[in-house]
Amino acid sequence: MSSFTDLGVPADLVAVLAHAGITEPFPVQALTITDLLAGRDVCGSAPTGSGKTIAFGIPLVERVGRSKPKRPRALILAPTRELAAQIQRELAPLGNVRDRTVFTVYGGVGYEPQRRALRRGVDILVACPGRLEDLIAQRVVDLSLVEIVVIDEADRMADMGFLPAVRRILDGTAKERQTILFSATLDGDVGVITRSYQRDAVRHEVPGQESNALDAEHRFETVQTGDRLSRAAEVIGAEGPTIVFCRTRHGADKIAKKLGAAGVPAAPIHGGLSQGQRDRALASFTRGSVHALVATDVAARGIHVDDVACVRHFEPPTDAKTYVHRSGRTARKGASGVVVSFVAADQLRDSRKMQRELGIGDTSPDSRSEPRPGRKGASSRSGRPPRRHSQSRRSSRTR
Repeated sequence: MSSFTDLGVPADLVAVLAHAGITEPFPVQALTITDLLAGRDVCGSAPTGSGKTIAFGIPLVERVGRSKPKRPRALILAPTRELAAQIQRELAPLGNVRDRTVFTVYGGVGYEPQRRALRRGVDILVACPGRLEDLIAQRVVDLSLVEIVVIDEADRMADMGFLPAVRRILDGTAKERQTILFSATLDGDVGVITRSYQRDAVRHEVPGQESNALDAEHRFETVQTGDRLSRAAEVIGAEGPTIVFCRTRHGADKIAKKLGAAGVPAAPIHGGLSQGQRDRALASFTRGSVHALVATDVAARGIHVDDVACVRHFEPPTDAKTYVHRSGRTARKGASGVVVSFVAADQLRDSRKMQRELGIGDTSPDSRSEPRPGRKGASSRSGRPPRRHSQSRRSSRTR
């Protein structure tokens, strides 16, 4: 396997990565970094958790110029607040060694700190499209000197209706720029962006782009509605840190409260909460003081936590794509993981169809699978579920 040095990464940035325990490039990094360092437009197909942030972050820090007040030199667009914040955290150490500022703007928080930072000057701006357009309208940011643009999780941008805003934002950047796009899929509306805004783009696809979700252990259980809560508590106690997915904000709040009453510390995370509430819930889950994070589908692509032992589909996803997005919160970067789905009697046919479509599991979800004794990470429900240790933990900054 190539080293970061072999890929052309400068020694000072290699040292920053090594300090974080990142010594060998993941496939998406090995495929793209050389082209990105050369200034090529890149169109990459890679899943969440594959190492994309470091893949585009190293070349971006290496190539970006210094900003002027209100005029950043590089822009990274992200679909969710949580992803934007995570990108900033991962790139900050690389930016620091080159004396380049990395700053994030997104909704749900006050404007004034963001205005002050932009007036001082931000070299690398990480932004959600809605808040960025607000700040452009307020004339506290001018994108005309942006020479490098990264569009991360472009398919999620499309799902959330952000692509018109993305196009308007791109139209405001420098005409001669490097445009980098990463997405789980590269067709449909995402393809329109690549054709309209990239020039002679090199296309890279990570083999098995959905493997982090589909390589997990998948279980399908028939459970009566009234038994779901107690069964979910059993699974969380047996497997360890778990993300529980449901369809509505009200449902997430209700399930989190009931899990807490059942002895499982839980916190909801969804679009109806303030950014501070979402940040606190995610931080508590990462620390281990909360054993279950109860999320809606809107939050599915915004949760980026390594060492998630289990994903629980408390309510079934609407389609196979949503199942993959939810399930991709576990089995990240080579770690093991379990995905457990509740299936009601009237959902058996749809469940079997989805399993055939994705090529996973047993097409008879009517047998309930029990937690296996002695499973790594198992604990009593009353105790704190242990964190899983794997390469992903050592390389927790490599996304």
